[in-house]
Amino acid sequence: MQATTQYQPIYQFNRGHVVESIHYGAIAVMNAAGELVAWYGDPSVVTYMRSSSKPLQALPFIEAGGHQAYHLTLKEIAVMCASHSGTDEHVETVRSILAKSGAREDDLMCGVHPLSHKPTVEAMQARGETVSQIRNNCSGKHAGMLAYARLLDPAGPAAPAYLDLEHPVQKHILQTVCEMFNLEPEQVELGVDGCSAPNFAVPLCNAALALARLCDPANLPARRAEACQTLTTAMMAHPNMVGGPESFDTHLMQAFPNWVVCKTGAEGFQVLGIMPGALGPNSPAFGVAFKISDGDLKSHTRPVEDPHGRVRPAVALEILRQLGLEDAAASARLAEYGPDFPVKNLRKILVGTAQPSFTLVRPS
Repeated sequence: MQATTQYQPIYQFNRGHVVESIHYGAIAVMNAAGELVAWYGDPSVVTYMRSSSKPLQALPFIEAGGHQAYHLTLKEIAVMCASHSGTDEHVETVRSILAKSGAREDDLMCGVHPLSHKPTVEAMQARGETVSQIRNNCSGKHAGMLAYARLLDPAGPAAPAYLDLEHPVQKHILQTVCEMFNLEPEQVELGVDGCSAPNFAVPLCNAALALARLCDPANLPARRAEACQTLTTAMMAHPNMVGGPESFDTHLMQAFPNWVVCKTGAEGFQVLGIMPGALGPNSPAFGVAFKISDGDLKSHTRPVEDPHGRVRPAVALEILRQLGLEDAAASARLAEYGPDFPVKNLRKILVGTAQPSFTLVRPS
């Protein structure tokens, strides 16, 4: 972890008239031309993107025409970019990708984790169904990687090598994401994600640049530009595939249809892509990347039993507000996420407030 001076106070919890606790963070906002247009803290702080990198990891497969070769729908492309809830609809969509590409469910190497979507958990219990890899929130990403492996070598085994750094799938992904970051491969620190896939630690400003280019690929080669447009179209057309019934990513894209792409990552990372025209006629695209330095600890939920009361969604909404993306209907629809919250005790008595504590810095 970098020195704490790279992170600045970003969200605070007040009890009475006293600031009781503070979350720290850093933000970078870039345009597609590679210009830093706003920031907070150190925009060059290096950290892992985690699941926020999923749309970029899907890019080389789409650029190679894999979605056309396997006749994938926009819904199926969206789930390749997802940290989904593991609902039956998500599972059906991932299974369709596997079937179309000739891969098997047993080929997945994303591992198993408990589900948080209670209706799905209850339905599975009623059926006597146990959790398997197909319900992993990263199974769509892995299905896409398996499909890419089969596209590159139809006669060869798709698994288990598709996660190896020396596998063509991962080599192509690394080269592509580095080009989107405007970095050389040796400038990107590689780690292993929770789902066992490679992941990338890059400066926030480079992650934001990649999102800006994803949303406005006009200056990219034609084939890549078309692939970027396919991915953002899929995510915005099927936001429920990108997250699920309880997902901030899903709810934000539903509240701002056709204007924003949104992807959460673990440990307090988040990216936002703001489409051209979202901030007014002829406004440029922007990419936003930010990190909550403590990983957005679960102890600060609002209220305790509410899974939506994390700091990261509130910070994301405040960033969009400061950039000028505001809409009364959208704000009402997203009110459960903040950016300001009343803090109540167990008797529902108002004891304080929670609110953003940052102002984006602009070039002078």
